[in-house]
Amino acid sequence: MEEQTQVIKEPRTPFPGVFWAANTIEVLERFAYYGIFIPFGIYMQQLGYSAGELGIVQSIFLAFSYGIPIISGTFADKYGFKKVLIVSYLAYLPSILLLLLTKSFSGIALTMLSIGLAAGIFKPLIAGTVRAVTDKTNKTLGFGIFYQMVNLGASFGPIVMGKLRVISWDVAFMAGAIAIGVMLLFTIFFYKEPKREIEGVTLGQKFKDIFIAFSDWKFAVFIVLLGLFFWLPFWAFFNLCALYVDSNLDTARLYLEIKSVFGTGFANFLAHDVEGEKRILGETIAHSGYIIMIFQFFVSQIVEKFKAIPAFLSGLLVAAVGFGFLGYARLASPSFLFLGLFLFAVGEMASSPRIQEYITWIAPKEKAGLYMGCNFIALLIGSALSGVTFTSLYGVYNRMGHPEYLWWTAGAHLLLGMLLISLFVKKAGEFKERSE
Repeated sequence: MEEQTQVIKEPRTPFPGVFWAANTIEVLERFAYYGIFIPFGIYMQQLGYSAGELGIVQSIFLAFSYGIPIISGTFADKYGFKKVLIVSYLAYLPSILLLLLTKSFSGIALTMLSIGLAAGIFKPLIAGTVRAVTDKTNKTLGFGIFYQMVNLGASFGPIVMGKLRVISWDVAFMAGAIAIGVMLLFTIFFYKEPKREIEGVTLGQKFKDIFIAFSDWKFAVFIVLLGLFFWLPFWAFFNLCALYVDSNLDTARLYLEIKSVFGTGFANFLAHDVEGEKRILGETIAHSGYIIMIFQFFVSQIVEKFKAIPAFLSGLLVAAVGFGFLGYARLASPSFLFLGLFLFAVGEMASSPRIQEYITWIAPKEKAGLYMGCNFIALLIGSALSGVTFTSLYGVYNRMGHPEYLWWTAGAHLLLGMLLISLFVKKAGEFKERSE
């Protein structure tokens, strides 16, 4: 009789309460962050500021949002996640409330700097919590849930804030402040400090380690290429798409086209009245979060079958085509906007997680965290430059009467990035990924 063996699958460890508390906090924070950031270009335009001035504010805001996480994890190790979370809220809450009081350019710039600082302190802490309370049986599901919570907050924030800013921008900002207040109370009463291994690295040692990592010229050039040719146009999309839709597309026609497909109720949910005419609010649709929530699993299943660099470059190509349709939506039917948004989101889903995973796996095992910290430097380069380059360029194209050129320029920028990264990998050779 033939003996049969059965592979016993290790049961999945249940998630502790702090996992769910952390994910609830993440939804609220992304709600406030993207609820303010996505429509901010519309806000500054309505105050009468130029695209160049908007770009300066965006660059300052994003530089702090993605620069501070490089060092904030060190403070979390020293003082604990819960205390540093509360510190981030104490910076967040008054900064958002200051938006109710200041309308000067310097006041807005300093306020958004403060919000970016608070967001930067907060950013690595929830992902760090998820990492600390998951194990090999549940980490994939855990980070999948976390990623969905990020997109849930990032999708509903702009929708709710968009509807509220029709009443008053102050009401919209108050909603963001209330979300932070709820996070503070939720953290005090429900967030329990997770047990974890402390990295124990001082701030000076962290900078020294980053310097050592960047002394590898090949890795340093790769990080700079990612910053300039992936993250830079990536953030141009989030900086400008809502403003472009709201200001440059026929949003009354867009309302009718959405109404004809999805019905009056859904179209009204995304619209507001302008002199008796229904118009779509740009920020309610001009982002990728809701598309990622639906399609991330399917795209990930396809992308994981391919090697990292080809998958990443394919994502850039799809995103570039998406940019092309964003521009075409102004010349043809505004409904082409949705094809552009979908393709950009697919490109983002194919490229962003894959390249971040790749950077982790090319690192020596004991330096995976350090290399991911270096990925934040790529993010910092691209995000900090996005406002002063692409947002300013949008202003130039807008004055020419051709704002759609912005998206074709961004698409060409991605295609150039594909070429340069391909040449770099061909000449310098691919990095060797760890097998375990």
